[in-house]
Amino acid sequence: MSNQDKIKKLIDLRAEAKLGGGLKRIEAQHKKGKFTARERIELLLDEGSFEEFDMFVTHRCTNFGLEKTKFLGDGVVTGHGTIDGRVVYVYSQDFTVFGGSLSETFAQKICKVMDMAMKAGAPIIGINDSGGARIQEGVNSLAGYAEIFQRNIMASGVIPQISAIFGPCAGGAVYSPALTDFIMMTEQNSYMFVTGPKVVKTVTGEDISVEDLGGGKVHASKSGVSQFLVENEQEGILILRKLISYIPQNNLEDPIVTECTDPFDRMDDLLNEIIPDNPNQPYDVKDVIHTMADYGEFLEIHRNYAKNIVVGFSKFNGQPCGIVANQPNYLAGVLDINASIKAARFVRFCDAFNIPIITLVDVPGFLPGSRQEYGGIITHGAKLMFAYGEATVPKITVTLRKSYGGAHDVMSSKQLRGDLNYAWPTAEIAVMGAAGAVEVLHGRKLRDIEDAEERAKFIADHEEEYTEKFANPYQAASFGYIDDVIEPRNTRFRIIRGLQSLATKKLVNPPKKHSNIPL
Repeated sequence: MSNQDKIKKLIDLRAEAKLGGGLKRIEAQHKKGKFTARERIELLLDEGSFEEFDMFVTHRCTNFGLEKTKFLGDGVVTGHGTIDGRVVYVYSQDFTVFGGSLSETFAQKICKVMDMAMKAGAPIIGINDSGGARIQEGVNSLAGYAEIFQRNIMASGVIPQISAIFGPCAGGAVYSPALTDFIMMTEQNSYMFVTGPKVVKTVTGEDISVEDLGGGKVHASKSGVSQFLVENEQEGILILRKLISYIPQNNLEDPIVTECTDPFDRMDDLLNEIIPDNPNQPYDVKDVIHTMADYGEFLEIHRNYAKNIVVGFSKFNGQPCGIVANQPNYLAGVLDINASIKAARFVRFCDAFNIPIITLVDVPGFLPGSRQEYGGIITHGAKLMFAYGEATVPKITVTLRKSYGGAHDVMSSKQLRGDLNYAWPTAEIAVMGAAGAVEVLHGRKLRDIEDAEERAKFIADHEEEYTEKFANPYQAASFGYIDDVIEPRNTRFRIIRGLQSLATKKLVNPPKKHSNIPL
């Protein structure tokens, strides 16, 4: 064979590999509204930046006649490229090859690219579209999953790990995405569950559809498994690219600070007027975030889950920051089990990757009731407290309105090593609201007052006294728990100044193998 023939063979093999399971299966993929594995990578990465590995790998299985059917690449495309010029490693499962099922060599390809990402200190993005384990390979397939899981665990907190579920992801396959930092699902074609509807029906008798058991909407709103729910793959890929812009390459680097033409001292009078005079009237804390952030941009995480707390990324004078904010517009911004878990996970991600945390506080307390207590609100609430107390990144807290009881402590208080704790003049910092306080402080007297009018007057007078004392930030400021009371429209300027002053912050936790967060 001449050299030219050898080169032609290479070109032909590459063309064969790029077809995956063949044109018919590619057409079937497109008919479902799904892109192929390679099309997804092309959309995700900068044009022409993708470098592929292991294109010629094939499976080694000889069970059940599988050796008669082999495809180059064996059902997963791996390699690296760039997003906005920054290196990322990727793998994309190919549903056109054996339904994207995982074999021993399929797993080895993923493990190899994960190892390379760790050595290079770059994010890894996995695009999932798989029917699960390749049954013909038996325990080798299971071992392959476990090899991937171990790498997910070792990479956690070292490099960012992102999973996009753009098709089925079931059984053992769900645990790799679950170990990563962010999971994205589409509204139509993606689903995740440990056991499918048929097994559920057999074991429990429950009749349930794929969508209701593990669809994107379920995991985005009910279970909280998925941080992003997108309408289609194109939208999802745009969000993945946006997400990468807020996070660093690894735990030893800082997020990229970009040039900002939005004035750092820009003021907005909306903030001076946004808090209603009626303390029980809601407002949308996202309006506060959009008003303060660079160009009004905010990438929300977990938008559909635990809406009483808002988390996500914005920039302040080009500096990426994580934002945690109570949402008075939903359940009055109360902290419950789901909100605590959601915020704690986000705070720990930001701390792991050197992203400063901005906390906006308007919290009436923890949600009372037997359902919350039986569900372990004590343990779950402690997760958020632990996350804030453990975090060593710059932490700036702004109390907008209510900050009551244990929830005050939890929301990045000065005692949990908050670096800068500001308050608006509308802030109310107290053990509890005025009505409850009067019941506790004057309970004996109230029991002795039988006349309804006299009782109402007594309560009103003492509520006014309590409100006058605590429905403002000045008592907390007098003890130094609040560093300054600021005019709301100056908040953007004060946050940016604060971030500048904290850029050289040094804080190290005591040496330990690892903490024992209340899981």
